[in-house]
Amino acid sequence: MKILLVEDDPILGESLKEYLEANDIEVHWIQDDREIEYIYNFEQYDVIVLDLILKYKKGEEILRDLRLKGIKNPILILTAKSDIKDKEYCFNLGADDYLTKPFNPKELLLRIKALTKRKHIDEIIKIGDVEINLNSKTIKKAGEEIKISKTAWDLLYYLLKNKGSVVETERILNYVWGDKPVGDEIVRTYIKELRKILPKDAIKTYKGRGYKLD
Repeated sequence: MKILLVEDDPILGESLKEYLEANDIEVHWIQDDREIEYIYNFEQYDVIVLDLILKYKKGEEILRDLRLKGIKNPILILTAKSDIKDKEYCFNLGADDYLTKPFNPKELLLRIKALTKRKHIDEIIKIGDVEINLNSKTIKKAGEEIKISKTAWDLLYYLLKNKGSVVETERILNYVWGDKPVGDEIVRTYIKELRKILPKDAIKTYKGRGYKLD
């Protein structure tokens, strides 16, 4: 799981990053809210955690702009604003959850996990004789556990999240490899790795476009 944290308080931001990463959540922390303008791939994030009181722009404006751009990621507001009018305003703008400061970091963790469950797929998925457990990040084929690399797992997870739809190669590169300078060939390499595990024709290639997991 990977989240985008927009929080300008250096102490709070650092402590949240450490806590969430200790609970197996990758955190991209933005302290300068202007940096959000340079993110072109929001699909890599499972949840966006957004403060409202920021240095350069109001969190409400960022929330509104994200929704106007068609960004559909679950957005959790994290703020000292506790008035019901502030909550109503954010929910009307498209927020999915709202947590006021001070708070217990465990509650934030639970809320993030709840949002990802709404967005994501079943915890255990079966494809032929292959059983994929998203919670424990394990794969079993005919009852025997199969080990794969983290990169292969990230690719499999993204295909599962978009199962039944053609996923463009560029989107896969952005989600799995982010800003790393890699090309289409590396995607083909890891697709081959997954095909050795999954049933025949589970992953279909759409030449010049991408891949689809049925």
